[in-house]
Amino acid sequence: MVGDILYGTSSWSSKGWVGPFYAPGTRPAEMLGQYAQSFGTVEADTTYYRVPSAKTVDGWRAALPEGFVLSAKFPRSVVHGGQGPRPDGSVVLSPQVLADEVPRFVEVMGRLGERCGPLVLQFPYFNRSIFAHQGAFLERLDRCLEGLPTGFSYAVEVRNQAWIDQRLTSLLAAHGVALVLVELSYMTHPAVWSEGLDPLCADFTYCRLIGDRKAVEARTTAFDRIVIDQTPSLERWATLLKGLSQRVDRVYAYANNHYAGHGPETIRQLADLVGATP
Repeated sequence: MVGDILYGTSSWSSKGWVGPFYAPGTRPAEMLGQYAQSFGTVEADTTYYRVPSAKTVDGWRAALPEGFVLSAKFPRSVVHGGQGPRPDGSVVLSPQVLADEVPRFVEVMGRLGERCGPLVLQFPYFNRSIFAHQGAFLERLDRCLEGLPTGFSYAVEVRNQAWIDQRLTSLLAAHGVALVLVELSYMTHPAVWSEGLDPLCADFTYCRLIGDRKAVEARTTAFDRIVIDQTPSLERWATLLKGLSQRVDRVYAYANNHYAGHGPETIRQLADLVGATP
């Protein structure tokens, strides 16, 4: 078995992409349709900030060709809690939020039909003032995953490195939910920690190349070109993706602008290293 690898970026609406990636003069409303001519998937970042309207999701579906897959993050009200910079432990995965926000978000994303990709619970780093220990987090996560609507694919991103262990992967596997493999400046590269822990918990896997926001923004905020050479790390990713694709039906790989400065070029470089055409 060799699974598909779908390559894309985190969001599609960067103004700095007009010229380097989008045709000159491309308007925001035209970007998604143009984007879908180059890649087979995209991750919607906008859903992290608010549940999109039915009209918005219908517009996405209309802009996307058959076979294209749009993944999306759960709103921050579910995974972060509140609007402040610090997570609110009384709100994260609370019963009220799960009852109110989760069905509303999943229902509207369902309007994408077969174009709906994995829905991602992207958790921030939690210190002990939010969750005293990993077990407290896993207890809430288990309750959340148990109640998720069926018929969708889900993935979980954890940014506490010490919590990426057998307890977490066993819980995710019990629910058929994927573990997001994420590269962040303060976390161990997934190619390293996955040597001692099987990262696969579902019939697909989900990879996010995020990088170091501060380092990139010190060099550019236009995101129109590569400003940091990430070739050594991308080579690690390429080896990892090739191995994972032998074991699952599909691998999703997304590059953020903050990884190297220009998401489209980063993900194309990764596809080249794997030996594929995005």
